[in-house]
Amino acid sequence: MTTTVIALGLSQTLAFASTYYLPAILADPMAQEFGISPVWVFGAFTTAMLVSAALGPAAGRWIDAHGGRGILCVSSLVFAIGLLALSASAGKTTLFAAWMVIGVGMGIGLYDAAFATAARLYGRNARGPITGVTLIAGFASTVGWPFTAWMEAAYGWRAACIGWAALHLTLGLALHMLLVPRDGAATASDARTGAGDDGRPRPEPQPARTRTLVILAVVFGMIGFMSTSLSAHLPRVLELAGASPAAAVAAGALIGPAQVGARVIEFSLLRGVHPLWIGRTALLTHPVAAALLLLGGGGYAAAFAVVYGAGNGILTIVKGTLPLALFGPHGYGRRQGLINAPGRVVQALSPLVFGLIVEGFGVGALLVPAVLGVVAFAALMMLRPERAES
Repeated sequence: MTTTVIALGLSQTLAFASTYYLPAILADPMAQEFGISPVWVFGAFTTAMLVSAALGPAAGRWIDAHGGRGILCVSSLVFAIGLLALSASAGKTTLFAAWMVIGVGMGIGLYDAAFATAARLYGRNARGPITGVTLIAGFASTVGWPFTAWMEAAYGWRAACIGWAALHLTLGLALHMLLVPRDGAATASDARTGAGDDGRPRPEPQPARTRTLVILAVVFGMIGFMSTSLSAHLPRVLELAGASPAAAVAAGALIGPAQVGARVIEFSLLRGVHPLWIGRTALLTHPVAAALLLLGGGGYAAAFAVVYGAGNGILTIVKGTLPLALFGPHGYGRRQGLINAPGRVVQALSPLVFGLIVEGFGVGALLVPAVLGVVAFAALMMLRPERAES
């Protein structure tokens, strides 16, 4: 189990560093060479996220039926092809086409696929592996941003894309092929069962099941908006609150360690607590963080970053473990794809939407994620932990 978790964690670090965190470093040099606004580069990235959302349910169904090793290997190849196409792009059309290919890789190779693979392999025991994967992949930005910046400064943005593609063809592909088990046959009885002991999913009233799925999809969509919108505009929001540029950058650097630290606590001290209680608590960190900055000003930038980062770190785990706890591993991949698809669309649009809100309301824009956190908390209060046990 440990070897598989390390392999998935490292491959997820590579996948996020070379896709999700790429535009932050390469958007400006790409735009300058093409003679376009960086908005076009982020627009292409948004297109990739929309492609990813559309493919998520199908990828989950495949993993449910066949295991994750094969599709994760394919994702390494698709990531490499997309990044090589990006390195060869010559304008808007080829830029968007390359990011659409990368979006295919994101749809079959990011967290949802890794979590579904863990559920297929380990059944109801997948909570620990899911947390372990996020612990390692939590360093994706810490590794990715400096490495991309170094490659771009030394060799140019095209060479940076080629460098990441080469890593997918070597390290990523090797991790998936050699260290991820071919199937979950060793725990197949657990992977088949929803909650019973006879290898069959428990019967469940369809209206109640649908209601829970809808609530989770709405909550995860709110989480997607809160995390992505603030991440995209964090330095600017901190400066609007009164922090100096240097203080804003320093505060932003605390988010990664706060995320990982919170995940360590979840993995060690809270592993016996139901994910529903953990999710409720983590959602309240967003209004608490917003209150710190709105009431305390820029002097509380570091405190804001730590509270916000800790909440985000936990919520990433909850998005993987809560559906597992409520429904069991049977059909986990397909269900995960359906639940998270709306959230991926929201994530794709949230930087633009939140940017417009910041333009109109300044630091007061923090009230939006704060209110969403409270609403999402109230939505999770409509669910009961014992549902997984019934």
